[in-house]
Amino acid sequence: MKNEQVISEVLCWSRDPADTKRMATRKEEIHQSLQGGIYRLRTGSKEFVNILMRYNIPMALVSTRPRKTLEKAIRTIGIEGYFTAIVAAEDVHRGKPDPEMFIYAAQLLNFIPQRCIVFGNSNQAVEAAHDAFMKCVAVASKHPVYELGAADLAVRKLNELSIVDLKNLAGIESPEFGPPEPEPELELEEDNGRSTTVGVDDIFWAGDRCAVPSVLTIRY
Repeated sequence: MKNEQVISEVLCWSRDPADTKRMATRKEEIHQSLQGGIYRLRTGSKEFVNILMRYNIPMALVSTRPRKTLEKAIRTIGIEGYFTAIVAAEDVHRGKPDPEMFIYAAQLLNFIPQRCIVFGNSNQAVEAAHDAFMKCVAVASKHPVYELGAADLAVRKLNELSIVDLKNLAGIESPEFGPPEPEPELELEEDNGRSTTVGVDDIFWAGDRCAVPSVLTIRY
């Protein structure tokens, strides 16, 4: 959840917008000081993200943390340029389990929600993904796998997944998941003495390189 949500709805400290914003800022400062400015990807995450990059699958980083914190983490880890879009706390009114963040990320990726896969590590992420009509892969980082049974797929580490797994999860057939194929050649067909160009229509390309975009949540 967003810091403001936690303060007003869980802790019930205040419902005044100015107060909740002030306390949310202070809470973030304390969190960052306790963390000591150390950011790292969980084991197996970098390998998996590199695979998605190799297949030109666009990704959105979605987090309830402030944008300034996310940008610092991205620079520290060294994954600038990996994400087509970034959705931070400032971009939405509510965080998980509300699906607003994931729906907005899908809009930025220019894909309908049904074509997106969420990667999260909590049941709140699973709930938000399903409410957005997205599939969800749960990564058992802070919960055992059996507690994430509501997800469409649960793994211990992201590098346990393959592109084939995503293809099966999305339930689509697309050449982007296999080796590159040569461009279809235009054929000329004679019709009553006139030359007609015949093309190939592939709905999975639709001007984009990706069949299954990913809404990727990284926790640190």
